[in-house]
Amino acid sequence: MEERELDDLVAFLPPLLQALERLGFVARHLNPPDFHAVMAAIGEPDAELRAQDHRLDAWPAGLEPVRTALVTAATEALAGYAALRAAPQEADSLTAIFRGLRHLPRALEALYPLAHNLPPVSRFFLDPAVRDDAGLLRRLAHTEPGPDTGVLHYDNAPDARGGFSAYVPEYYDADVAWPLVVALHGGSGNGRTFLWSWLRDARGRGAILAAPTALGRTWALTGEDPDTPNLGRLLGYIRGRWNIDPSRILLTGMSDGGTFSYVSGLEPASPFTHLAPVSAAFHPMLASFADPARVAGLPIHIVHGALDWMFPVDMAREAARHLTQAGAAVTYVEIDDLSHTYPREANARILDWLGAD
Repeated sequence: MEERELDDLVAFLPPLLQALERLGFVARHLNPPDFHAVMAAIGEPDAELRAQDHRLDAWPAGLEPVRTALVTAATEALAGYAALRAAPQEADSLTAIFRGLRHLPRALEALYPLAHNLPPVSRFFLDPAVRDDAGLLRRLAHTEPGPDTGVLHYDNAPDARGGFSAYVPEYYDADVAWPLVVALHGGSGNGRTFLWSWLRDARGRGAILAAPTALGRTWALTGEDPDTPNLGRLLGYIRGRWNIDPSRILLTGMSDGGTFSYVSGLEPASPFTHLAPVSAAFHPMLASFADPARVAGLPIHIVHGALDWMFPVDMAREAARHLTQAGAAVTYVEIDDLSHTYPREANARILDWLGAD
């Protein structure tokens, strides 16, 4: 880059990253009655970003890949803010809010390829607790992404069903057995977007991450279950391609994905060593019908919000009680300010519990 392009980047990048960070704040703290307060709390980062939006217009052709990534991320971020600000006027405002938040993972996917060469972007894709870890930053900066590392997609286009997306740390070492996190999206979601709920933590803590997409509109919570065999195939592929620690294979998920982590993870032949349902529904029959030998001593980490309006918190408390009585090793975490959203801050504690380095 010439000096002018560097000046443009210095002006453009901070408001872009701030805008994305605050979209993440909305996604985490969204509670329908508090929507206006949450939007007031974030201010107007979209206005600050829009003020710098012209900066990259005259960049030379040689910088087009970098420019395209930055412009796409900014365009998605601004579209997200526009949708959120218009949502209260929509007939179904809650659906409009969720639709607006879908722009955030699209922006993150566009931006991530720049993490290797732009240190501020690399730090952005880490949990704040490890952003000043000099050893980690050096390891990330000095490791070239390979064909089997970074963000990967397998038959998992945005409109596809049954495939999966993955993240393998760029510093992956085949001589080391790595923990695996299999993270299941919520109803009507897909793994390609849910991947970003976990990528920062997998990247910073050293875990392989897989985010499958359900075969149907959501996970097979009733009736025939094609999703559990599909998870088995996914797991077989991952274990054949990367060195996975057989004692640290986590099945987790949000909302319907959390519920399905109970349904599939309590199966007698389940390959998962740990379960971590988040904001999930639970029925006592899941515990009473489960194979006692499977449940006995099974590590289960339950995370739920006291403000959850879709699956009331009493449901999670009952899950913890019934599963403990059935012999599972239950860890229960209740978050006072969490509604029915994904608490990304819970990931670090889950990885500590899993024993990830």
